[in-house]
Amino acid sequence: MNNLESYPPILRNYCHHYHHHHHDSNIDDVAQDYSDPVPVIDLELLEEEKERFEDACKDWGLFRLVNHGIPLTLLKQLQEEAKEVFSMSYETKHATCSESPITYFWGTPALTPTGTALCRGPKNFNWVEGLDVPLGQLSKFQPQLPKLDSIRLLLMEYETHLSRIATTIFKVMMKNLDLNNNNMMMKQTECCSYVSRETGMVRMYRYPACSDTSIGWGMEVHTDSSVLSILNQDDQVSGLQVLKDDQWLTVKPISNTLIVNLGDMMQAMSNDKYKSVQHRVRVNKERERISICYFVFPSEGAVIESPNYKPFTYNEFREQVQQDVKALGYKVGLPRFKHSC
Repeated sequence: MNNLESYPPILRNYCHHYHHHHHDSNIDDVAQDYSDPVPVIDLELLEEEKERFEDACKDWGLFRLVNHGIPLTLLKQLQEEAKEVFSMSYETKHATCSESPITYFWGTPALTPTGTALCRGPKNFNWVEGLDVPLGQLSKFQPQLPKLDSIRLLLMEYETHLSRIATTIFKVMMKNLDLNNNNMMMKQTECCSYVSRETGMVRMYRYPACSDTSIGWGMEVHTDSSVLSILNQDDQVSGLQVLKDDQWLTVKPISNTLIVNLGDMMQAMSNDKYKSVQHRVRVNKERERISICYFVFPSEGAVIESPNYKPFTYNEFREQVQQDVKALGYKVGLPRFKHSC
């Protein structure tokens, strides 16, 4: 099958310059040609390196995680299986993944709770397609295609690692912020309700290549609505950029590492001490990019409380975001829940 057939119809029209060969070593987005400024955090040394971890959360809202305990073979298998799924024709993906729990989307990461893409203007689509996978429902999913069943089994294994990592990180954040005793009155036993396994989800993204990068963004500037987002990104193709001190920095793809970024829920819980990082994805000129991101959210009944914000649940936040996207065309986010000055 021609690779273009795997793209959504609108994207096919722009992809006639797509190249299958590898990057020339002189092209500026080859991974080894630029330095990586992102702070590196060792999961096994979170408590010992408290100051480094705190600086990453406050100043960056993002860090590179090493010694995470996920087998490299699993990370690579997920990447390869994702490529296989995305290589299916657009019509097959759309027909096979049109219903819950795994849903196919393209052109926007803004989805309803059921995985349906929110309507956006034709000029505002992002250069991306993806699969939305609510992990709590994977055991109920009975895919008709072997490729989807393979990735289902891998994701069920992957989820056990991701939940462990998210809980470990969040518990250390909670301790560092003294949330046990201060603004949220959160007990250690309640930690899991703020990084709930039941609400965890994975999104698998493919960003098609395009020789004309002025066509738009793989994903436009945004913050995540999650508590934490944990990214397994392509270890060959760059694209993710983060805003730091009013400058956009490219996050280098490095094998066997994860990128963890803090989301809006964590910024609110920390009373703005920690940052929900602004990030975007640029289009690569010659190579498509695959990324697999795990998002963890509070459970339905968990209330976010801190002095700077009115009490709210994640469901209330999500509903407000969707209203804003429909009405305004963009997410407003946390300012909607700030106390009036």
